Amino acid sequence: MKKIKIGTCSWKYESWKGIVYPEFGEFNYLEEYSKKYDTVEIDQWFWSLHPNNKISLPQSSVVEEYNNATPDKFKFTIKAPNSITLTHPYKNKVTNKHFLSNDLMESFLDKIDPIKSKVGMIMFQFEYLNKQKMSSQLEFQQRLESFFLQLNRDYDYAIELRNPNYLNDNWFRFLLNHGISNVFLHGYYMPNICETYLKFAEFITKTTVLRLHGFDRRGIEAKTNKIWNEIVEPMDEDLSKIVKIVKLLKSKKVDIYLNVNNHYEGSAPLTINKIEKLLLPPN
Repeated sequence: MKKIKIGTCSWKYESWKGIVYPEFGEFNYLEEYSKKYDTVEIDQWFWSLHPNNKISLPQSSVVEEYNNATPDKFKFTIKAPNSITLTHPYKNKVTNKHFLSNDLMESFLDKIDPIKSKVGMIMFQFEYLNKQKMSSQLEFQQRLESFFLQLNRDYDYAIELRNPNYLNDNWFRFLLNHGISNVFLHGYYMPNICETYLKFAEFITKTTVLRLHGFDRRGIEAKTNKIWNEIVEPMDEDLSKIVKIVKLLKSKKVDIYLNVNNHYEGSAPLTINKIEKLLLPPN
């Protein structure tokens, strides 16, 4: 792959017409998207855990559709089902019996097998783990280790945390030892990814995901009314720092997926335009 692939978090937005998509006529959104970008994040398969511990996995017809809509060199970064990463269903005290289930993970991988060659990264997104859900970071890592030992290693994997206090030497050494990447999440209550990277750079040696998610989801939705065709909260200084981290990673020959969300500045494609300009060599 190229040393950096830049894309968006999801792709089907009417308000991107005239920016990513044709303004008029009928078209396949993903097919048009893939003419402009070479990677995209799939988060729809994350939402898989339903009441009474029922689960849903990708539909074969949808997987085939995504395969047919994209060229051979296109890459997906895919959020693994939350039926695997949630200790409990949302707003429910019942334990999720599928948490870190290798059997369920194998079923998921079977479903996405038709796009196997296009899967750049599978990301496990964990929610904030309080003491009721996980007694300690040590317990979390022990449970992850059991899961990793049985994991199909034909794919690359990464973990996105929502526990800032877990981001320490112990965590990054653990990931390094198991050949798992870290997802640097820029948003929610997580620390600035630039500071985090610089603190733990020695541990980052393989493909890395940077997710520019944004810090105030409700606020930016109120400003945009969920119409994502303009920058409403410019993050120019922030982007300059992030691009410096990207360049540091490239200098280490670390491959990068940079996933941009509409909630970061108000329009992911327009943010990408800014990033691409910052990455250009000086005249």
